[in-house]
Amino acid sequence: MEFTHNIKEQVAEFWDRGSCGISVTAAEKYSRQYFDEIEEYRYQVEAEIFSFAQFIRYHGKRVLEVGIGAGTDFLQWIRAGAEAYGIDLTEESVRNVQQRLSAYGMKAADVRVSDAENLPYQDNFFDLVYSWGVIHHTENTIKALEEIIRVAKPGGAIKIMVYNRRSVVALQLYLQYGLLRGKPFRSISDILWHHQESIGTKAYTIEEMKNILSRYPVVIRSINAKVTSYDLQWNYDPKVNKNGLVRRALYSLACILGFNRCGWFLTIDIRKEAA
Repeated sequence: MEFTHNIKEQVAEFWDRGSCGISVTAAEKYSRQYFDEIEEYRYQVEAEIFSFAQFIRYHGKRVLEVGIGAGTDFLQWIRAGAEAYGIDLTEESVRNVQQRLSAYGMKAADVRVSDAENLPYQDNFFDLVYSWGVIHHTENTIKALEEIIRVAKPGGAIKIMVYNRRSVVALQLYLQYGLLRGKPFRSISDILWHHQESIGTKAYTIEEMKNILSRYPVVIRSINAKVTSYDLQWNYDPKVNKNGLVRRALYSLACILGFNRCGWFLTIDIRKEAA
């Protein structure tokens, strides 16, 4: 795998064709129904976001969301009374969020197009920096992480989700794009890079993230990769899963691999060291 001069442009073009999560609704774009259906589906599939983000704990706090997508989580910060700032690489996402705020009669402190690797905010500015499933898509994920740490206040919270390479989902992708295509020696990293959403997608192990974070002035509160309903396809049509056979197989596999370590969502909760 090699970076190309336009990898970031390719990522932006991919997500500009549609923000994450909008494909679940056929309602008129930017209508109240459109946003309501996106929100309903997101929290059916990824209900664990609430316990991880803990939106209501940040009432009155200055919060930055890196990668706002269609704005579903971003809306929760505003509902919780946070001073909410949001950035995304694409105009598509920013339009979605601006229209969403208008539809619900809400206001944010700042919403703009920006690069996660070059955040347009001063050092030590935010009480919380949050990013769910975003920085593994950017060209230089480590640079994005450094920027997130930079703009967090000393003692401030940082909550990030990246994909877990040692997961049930990653193994399924290996079977689909490696073993079943006669390419058993193809790496999971290469498969994710080329076949998981936008080009250049990366995934990490728990141990890798611990090693990366050890280089920076942060305190790890938790790093988890628990199996969720997403991993077990509980949100899928049972007809597709052949009357639950796929779900039972995935559940058995998760038990073998370790229920607390083989989830697709690798959640990282850290604090920036106090000055």
